[in-house]
Amino acid sequence: MLSLSALVWLLLTVILYAGARMLYRRYPRTWLSPLIVAPLLLIVLLLVTGSSYKEYNSLSHWLSAMLGPATIAFALPIYEYRGVIRRHWLSLSAGVLAGMITAVLSTVILSRLFGLPVLIERSLAVRSISTPFALAAAPELGGQADLAAIFVVITGLGGMIIGELLLLRFNVRSALARGAMFGAGAHAVGTVTAHRRDPEEGVISSLTMIIAGILMLLTSPWLAGFF
Repeated sequence: MLSLSALVWLLLTVILYAGARMLYRRYPRTWLSPLIVAPLLLIVLLLVTGSSYKEYNSLSHWLSAMLGPATIAFALPIYEYRGVIRRHWLSLSAGVLAGMITAVLSTVILSRLFGLPVLIERSLAVRSISTPFALAAAPELGGQADLAAIFVVITGLGGMIIGELLLLRFNVRSALARGAMFGAGAHAVGTVTAHRRDPEEGVISSLTMIIAGILMLLTSPWLAGFF
């Protein structure tokens, strides 16, 4: 039986996100992104009320389940730009492969350098792919899905903020380069940013994100042996 508190947390999550989105539309600042404001407010409320994550997630996990269809929705505009994809398939494939190898190797090296537990290390290994793919790949690697989801969100937010700064610093003009960077480095969060900047850039980011997720799922049994 669902508790009243679980329903309250679900409603609070939706209300806080909607409010944060309205705030961001009025004041479009990176640090006011709904993906930053809403989780921070929820964390504060959980700490103040003494509620556990298990209690919060007992009903709110359905919001996470909606990430799968939302990710697929990113793929819909790809058909309209199939000509761009045919022209640059080799560059995109090589970029995704290089990005995934770099993400996994850097995670393993840094985790062992800082002496992190094995569970953390393997959950971190999927931080550079979108949440639905990470939730499926993390257990295959010996990680924990909940931890992986947290690391994915943190990576996405960090990638979005750093990506914006890098684009300004190096004046990157190619939609292909910008989209691939956001899709590989900040997955869904970066893809939303890319779609807002330019439709073609958003399509490239969507494609990069999806290819990276599929590649991680296909190679996770081999990566488990590597770990």
